[in-house]
Amino acid sequence: MRDYKKETELRVSFIRKTLEESHAKGIVFGNSGGKDCALVGILCKMACDNTVSIMLPCQSKQNFGRDMDDAKALTEKFGIESKVIDLSKLKELMTEAVGSVTELNNSAITNIAPRLRMTALYTYGAANSMLVAGTGNRSERYMGYFTKWGDGAFDFNPISDLTVGEVYEFLEFLEAPRSIIDKAPSAGLFEGQTDEKEMGVTYAAVDRYILTGEADEEDKKIIERYYNVSRHKRRLPTVYKDMGD
Repeated sequence: MRDYKKETELRVSFIRKTLEESHAKGIVFGNSGGKDCALVGILCKMACDNTVSIMLPCQSKQNFGRDMDDAKALTEKFGIESKVIDLSKLKELMTEAVGSVTELNNSAITNIAPRLRMTALYTYGAANSMLVAGTGNRSERYMGYFTKWGDGAFDFNPISDLTVGEVYEFLEFLEAPRSIIDKAPSAGLFEGQTDEKEMGVTYAAVDRYILTGEADEEDKKIIERYYNVSRHKRRLPTVYKDMGD
């Protein structure tokens, strides 16, 4: 297990240095009520008092229910300024606008919400001279379980090297709200959605494979398939000078 007291000190120092070098006045992050944003929010608040949490519900009933409750529990416990921006109407408009010229599949529709959320965060950040904190962990990145130019976009990320299991351990150390620690990982994109159900493999299996290279044969097939098809998400966009490199 990591030394989370030392990890806290190092990550808080990293955030402060990032802020200082950017000359930004604060930090804004999207608060879904989940484990990753909880950890990021706590660390950012420790590093910078001017840290703002923004809950960004987008049609899903879960966003307006338990997600909202858990997001509030975090901000209240750690004294983080909190705001809510409802993106439901914007998603309807985007779906109608693009849907008027082409048929939209499930992937296209599902990824609208994460991209609208990032647009909102960067708009708020620009208006207040703030950096946008990323909230993705190592396991999600490895699996490509994030939206390109959505939650995969950020100015800095203080937890990108942590597996899901390590995020949970860190939250236990920091005494995050129990409801968040016990909550099944979910992007909250639609009713009943959970990461593990959608991927078909548990994060415990993903973490084990990342850290040891070991996995059951079926889990290994799923993990390697997700990793291979999502390579483009982990690379910078291809430009002409890169051709043949």
